[in-house]
Amino acid sequence: METARLTSPHFLAGVALLFAALAVYVFARNPALRRRLRLTLGVALAALAAHVTLMTAPLPPGFGASIFGVEKLLLTLAFIQTVTVLLFHPWFSERATERAPGIVQGALVLGVFLLVVTLVFPDQLFAASAIGAVVIGFALQDTLGNFFAGLALQIDRPFKPGHWIEVGAFQGRVTEITWRATKIQTKAGNLVIVPNNIVGKEAITNYSEPIAPTRLFVEVGTGYQIPPNVVREAILTALARCLRVLKEPAADVVLLDFGASALIFRARFWVQDFETDERARDEVRTAIYYEFRRRGIEIPWPIQIEYQRFEEPVDVDAVRRRQAAQIAAAPIFAAVGSDVHTALAAAARERLFGRGEVVVTEGEPGASMFLVTDGSLAITVGPDRREVAVTDAGGYFGEMSLLTGDPRSATVTARCDSTVLEISADAFGAHVRSHPGVLDALAEAAATRRHELDAVKAAPGVSPAAATASLLARMRQFFKLG
Repeated sequence: METARLTSPHFLAGVALLFAALAVYVFARNPALRRRLRLTLGVALAALAAHVTLMTAPLPPGFGASIFGVEKLLLTLAFIQTVTVLLFHPWFSERATERAPGIVQGALVLGVFLLVVTLVFPDQLFAASAIGAVVIGFALQDTLGNFFAGLALQIDRPFKPGHWIEVGAFQGRVTEITWRATKIQTKAGNLVIVPNNIVGKEAITNYSEPIAPTRLFVEVGTGYQIPPNVVREAILTALARCLRVLKEPAADVVLLDFGASALIFRARFWVQDFETDERARDEVRTAIYYEFRRRGIEIPWPIQIEYQRFEEPVDVDAVRRRQAAQIAAAPIFAAVGSDVHTALAAAARERLFGRGEVVVTEGEPGASMFLVTDGSLAITVGPDRREVAVTDAGGYFGEMSLLTGDPRSATVTARCDSTVLEISADAFGAHVRSHPGVLDALAEAAATRRHELDAVKAAPGVSPAAATASLLARMRQFFKLG
């Protein structure tokens, strides 16, 4: 036998196999694949441990050859197990099932392993048989777990066929207990097969033992004006009329709670078979209803208190007068008559903007102007949003878009919650076309306003008279007045 060393080919192969299996275990998402790779990791570690033992521990003569043989067998088994696992499991699917039952995979691994040992290591056949037994035990761990759990259930007998039980999320009558699973028939008539190893881990509620009768309860409410003893007598009378309610053990009634709108009573009674619990409760509730009705005992309706919302009617005329006064206070409309103010107020719309909201954006099309009725807004120009003015309550902006249809010349942003009154070009134009003289009064005020804005933006100025004439011409063209 060659001297064991870290550079031995079989040792390096074992290290490579261990790291490859560990990498697949870490990155694979299939739980079945990861579970079966644990055998590969364990066998590879055992092989490496055997090699380290050969390197470091003083061994009796001839004993080292046996350990070396075991090391070769373990490496062979780890390799076969790894290949089988990778072939029969999708790597990156979390929900994918195994492509073959576990018992088939275990038999395949064992068969290939024994074949390789017989052909390549015939002198290690006895040791291979022992290792094969370990493989069978690991491959059949779920099957063996169910088998031994079934034996435990048969010995302990926590329930029998015909008993009504609840195991985890499953409730029904036990129909059969096999070596692998417990079969339960639910109330819906479905057959649920629960593996015995799951039954052995869950808490079991047996409704058929220690005695067959099962106690149920039904809750009912009555008005506070009915004495509890009167209600208790009525419920007991109703229970006595129910065929599924047993006479012994006797039923009883307890006052459970002082509810928000009713006294809450709990009727407790016994039935012979838990399977009939829903029908028994239905029978009891029906009997209580009719008994209460005969005795004039009211089951309170759900109580809800409805609050009506009363709103003061809006005085539209007062709102229009207020808006007309706001429009008249704007310098641009100061020169026109009150009839213009009233007409614009009738067509205007009040809008609320929250702090930080943009009302209009520089360069976008516009066809309206705004009067600030409450709050404060910042006027900014240029791509850097340079602030050039602040418009508070009573101010206005956007008049050039209203009068000429020009794009917005600045960006306006609410500095706080602000309310503005928007006057559209459509509404304004309807009045202008019937009263074209209005434009003469507006042109001078608008030109002055435009001249001030151009000065702020450092634009080259023109004379006020020329600016007014030019603006008036554009206004007439915009409103199609020739």
